[in-house]
Amino acid sequence: MRTFRTVAAVLLGALVLAGCGPSGSAGGDDAPPKGSGAPGPIGTSAGTTAGTSPGTSPSPNPTPSRNAGTSAVPAPGETLVRVTRSGGFAGETHTLVVKGDGSWSRLDAKAEAEGTGKLSERELAALRTALREADFPGRPRIATGGPKIYDGFFYAFAHNGYEVAGEQGSLPPELVRVVEALPPFTAG
Repeated sequence: MRTFRTVAAVLLGALVLAGCGPSGSAGGDDAPPKGSGAPGPIGTSAGTTAGTSPGTSPSPNPTPSRNAGTSAVPAPGETLVRVTRSGGFAGETHTLVVKGDGSWSRLDAKAEAEGTGKLSERELAALRTALREADFPGRPRIATGGPKIYDGFFYAFAHNGYEVAGEQGSLPPELVRVVEALPPFTAG
């Protein structure tokens, strides 16, 4: 039963993240060149545009998307980073959404608000530094290779149009620093 809940939580996190590209966009115009091997923006894989499979035409994107390299600093109301943490001993899922101005929201597994707050200028600067050093465009979409941590967490990150995920033991130090710069995933 716990495996089912973990799989359900990961799938829920992926669904939540898939719809959270920059400015509400699901990617598309800012996809890397086909065959580049680079990870694509959220909702895409290399050479595939959201909603299409290789070899098919992409559907028109009614929302203009922002090029992922245009600005490292989102507008105050735009999402800076979204991180979903699932699993652990209790098998819970929590999502943190941090906006460009440092305001944040904590969501439960049903995407209902659990709490809000605002990072200090120092905390926001530390988070921005950690995100920049994490180099999302250069990372594989799924971090692998670390030791298995039983009852560990699975993290799914979305930043600047890119999605990266991995189990707790497989996260590289740069992504661990992002997690450490975030507000707490649970209250108390």
